[in-house]
Amino acid sequence: MAIEKPTFKLLEKKGNIEIRVYDPMIIAKTVVEESYDSALSKGFRRIASYIFGGNDKEMSISMTAPVISKKSIESPSLYEISFVMPKKYRLEDLPKPSYSSVRLEKTNLGKVICIKFGGWATEKNVKRYHNDLIKSINERGLESNGDFLVAQYNSPWAIPPFRKNEILIKIK
Repeated sequence: MAIEKPTFKLLEKKGNIEIRVYDPMIIAKTVVEESYDSALSKGFRRIASYIFGGNDKEMSISMTAPVISKKSIESPSLYEISFVMPKKYRLEDLPKPSYSSVRLEKTNLGKVICIKFGGWATEKNVKRYHNDLIKSINERGLESNGDFLVAQYNSPWAIPPFRKNEILIKIK
């Protein structure tokens, strides 16, 4: 069975860069103040605990992809880590997290520009591809809000040649 991913409409594709419009979604998210790698690990474990039964109904929720991270502009060591909830759920149908550090919310990415890359989503690779994406935004004369998301689609055991990552930036 394929892992569920957020749905979007593809507007444009050129090489490894795409412009998409995402459908609204529900996410489970947590905020972690750590180094990049530690924040990803700790945030992943918190939300995985929620979907594996750490909730008021002790209910398991199917794993989806990607795991999304967002770095705070205000604090360089503050990260928001999130999972997209399966589409079959409405916000009111999802169980309440057992821990206050995990929150559920509706979100809408809307129109984004995205760059795809393989290998590990290390800080160095994220910076490189983020810079490439900013260059593409400037070349196209697009406007963005400055925030960016890192989407990682694979389990930690997937080997680098088969890994799929993306950086997404909201555009107007």
